[in-house]
Amino acid sequence: MLKCGIISRKVFRIVLDFGGKLKLKRRSILSLLENKTCSYEDRIALGIKDDFGWKDFTYKGLGLISRKLARYLIEDLNVAKESRAVILSESKPEYGACVFASVLSGLICVPLDIKLTKYELKSILSDALPEVVFVSAKYLDMAKYLQSEISSIKHIIMIDEYFEDRNIVNLYELPNEYNAKWRIRGSKATAFIIYTSGTTGSPKGVEISFKNITSQLEDLERVLVKILPNDKVKTLSILPMNHLFEMTVGFSTFLNFGFSVYYTKSLKPKDILGIMSEKQIEFMITVPAFLKLLKASIENEIKNSSKRRQAVFKTVYHMAKFIPFYCVKKLLFKKIHNKFGGKFIGFLSGGAPLDIHCARFFERIGMKVYQGYGLSETSPVVSVNYDKRSALSSVGRPLSQYDVKIDENTGELLLKGPSIMKGYHNRPDLTAEVIDADGWLHTGDIAKQDSDGHIYITGRIKNMIALSGGKKVFPEEVEMVLEKSNLIAEVCVLGETRTFGVKDGTEEVAAVIVPKEELYQQHSDDEVEKMVRDEVKLLSQKLTQYKRPSNVIIRKEPLERTTTRKVKRKEVQKVLSAAK
Repeated sequence: MLKCGIISRKVFRIVLDFGGKLKLKRRSILSLLENKTCSYEDRIALGIKDDFGWKDFTYKGLGLISRKLARYLIEDLNVAKESRAVILSESKPEYGACVFASVLSGLICVPLDIKLTKYELKSILSDALPEVVFVSAKYLDMAKYLQSEISSIKHIIMIDEYFEDRNIVNLYELPNEYNAKWRIRGSKATAFIIYTSGTTGSPKGVEISFKNITSQLEDLERVLVKILPNDKVKTLSILPMNHLFEMTVGFSTFLNFGFSVYYTKSLKPKDILGIMSEKQIEFMITVPAFLKLLKASIENEIKNSSKRRQAVFKTVYHMAKFIPFYCVKKLLFKKIHNKFGGKFIGFLSGGAPLDIHCARFFERIGMKVYQGYGLSETSPVVSVNYDKRSALSSVGRPLSQYDVKIDENTGELLLKGPSIMKGYHNRPDLTAEVIDADGWLHTGDIAKQDSDGHIYITGRIKNMIALSGGKKVFPEEVEMVLEKSNLIAEVCVLGETRTFGVKDGTEEVAAVIVPKEELYQQHSDDEVEKMVRDEVKLLSQKLTQYKRPSNVIIRKEPLERTTTRKVKRKEVQKVLSAAK
């Protein structure tokens, strides 16, 4: 039976054994905690640094608070099985409790993007029709607005500890009761609905089943045992929990291994490095944009150091190119590694194509970068390049449970396997567009495979630019060339439709470019524009004539991005149209 201890703010001291009432398969999502309790009961599961210091949930504590919330949902609120519960909160330990409580109580969990507008959130919730909203204090007003607009919302539950509002139920003030008849669902039941960022008008929610998640856990276990040394790894989480990459890997998979996951409230490199040093972080999942930001921070520090140190770094960095051993590289760049805590192994990067030059920088200083590939529709990981270290542009071999083929006519990557989503919520028409009658998911990505089975993503079908002569250009290929410039901070290549002349109605290659900010501190706007245009012209010589941008738009403002740092191409297209 469940034995209760003293509940404290720092650590919750309750063993998660589900009272002997819960019978689960080895890889059910609930077994993430159940199977680890005996071995890791006092190990930190989730932690965050707030205004009062470090707030930690042990594996026992996470089990306690999850059960406490689930019991309240079932017995006090009588929330119906298969109802939706949305989470509107920044990443924090309580977020994890809401996820597991949703599973225990038989609810479908819908994590929300906190950066969406109230109109976008209203559109999503009008589709999801949730009964419960779990919310942090920061977004309480938004939750109240949504409740006033969406009639299905009956309950709002605050998940912050220090928040007083008698009109709002608080997670920390719920009765200290931890047992109920848990609602176990089948493997094909929906566990999550993940809505894409910036959804308006016709929301598109990806339905992820328990089978999808458990198959990911099985496949990723085979990968991580080859990357990480043991089960005592400390990881840092910087991606939003509504992103399936974070939910599946940074949360579910890492807890399945018994890792300790720490959250940060700041994405500033200085603050992140402070936490990494304090907690001696060993691994993290990230997106390419953050790696570039971190690289720039390291380079700026070196640039501001003495001439002697700059010269030493340059010499050692050049030497490291010929050194295959990471342990030696760590010694050569010991000062940098110390800033990371001294035990850092590397990154798992996904969500967007990896900048190869950026990856090579970290590899050379002794930090491994494992490029992964996936989509929300695949729950989400398809492959991880953990074995072919020399081929940084590869996203690796597909995970073991996938069948893979490449369309002979279009070059599109097609996938089949137990991780493929159930479909789009309430949109069988859209589901049929991406999953064909034979069960193959059409990814929309152009790919090739080498003789070892490693996948290389070369472009997106929907981004493809069709030129008048029948030639096809993939923007990613052009962007990769232009991004090599030391003058360019951001670049987005698009197709621009001609509206005059003999080529009226056809597309041409255009580029929207953001120069590096420091250029404007040293030169006039006109000088910067000329420098960048000349640079584009020079770099374009590496491209076939028809792939070179015929129109270049220079702008000071950063390109609009999603919460996972992907460029919003539709918004950039508006910039291009406005410049005509």
